[in-house]
Amino acid sequence: MFADLRALPVEDGAREAAVLMLFGTLDAVPAARVSASVPPDLDVLLLSRADTLRAHPGQIAFPGGRVDPGDAGPVDAALREAREETGLDPAGVGVIGTLPRVPLAYSRHLVTPVVAWWDRPTPVRAVDTAESAAVFRAPVADLLDSARRGVTRIHRDGRTWSGPAFLVPHAGGTHVVWGFTAMLLDGLFDRLGWTEPWDRSREIPLPAAYAGPPRGGRA
Repeated sequence: MFADLRALPVEDGAREAAVLMLFGTLDAVPAARVSASVPPDLDVLLLSRADTLRAHPGQIAFPGGRVDPGDAGPVDAALREAREETGLDPAGVGVIGTLPRVPLAYSRHLVTPVVAWWDRPTPVRAVDTAESAAVFRAPVADLLDSARRGVTRIHRDGRTWSGPAFLVPHAGGTHVVWGFTAMLLDGLFDRLGWTEPWDRSREIPLPAAYAGPPRGGRA
């Protein structure tokens, strides 16, 4: 999957961006499923964008954003954005490394995924509710569950866009993780050998509120 992502076209004038793929361990795991690939308390930090935003409304994303002139690079940008969006303390985050940059033609960004481990977790929340509706930690074992995996498809202008998707249950229902965020998760799981067999013909409907081009991640 990562080979496919890197093969996407790079737009002229693409802007540098970064996202934080932050993994940690949950203190309490409510009825987590057993996975042969990962421990039940392993989780990843995600956020739900506000439904009122013009760009990517209601979509699930990693913390992240553009690399600003004052940032030392994509790692600095990812940690800064994560602090601004979720309130986490970057001092408790250990950066493992970066993955190859991924071009996003639709939004003209070149995104560096920053993989990190949460050495000393701190409370997180939606710091700016105008930007994020919720911040949450998703058990990786749940994401790997074949019963919660599928694909999303968009038919537009005579073309079909498709990609992996994940269903993440929460108190108010179920989050659909799709688009760029799902592609990064899918690619990393494949890269690490965590992927469990799943039905690639199963289609997961997109949220009804979605009304925009397929740019599923936050950049």
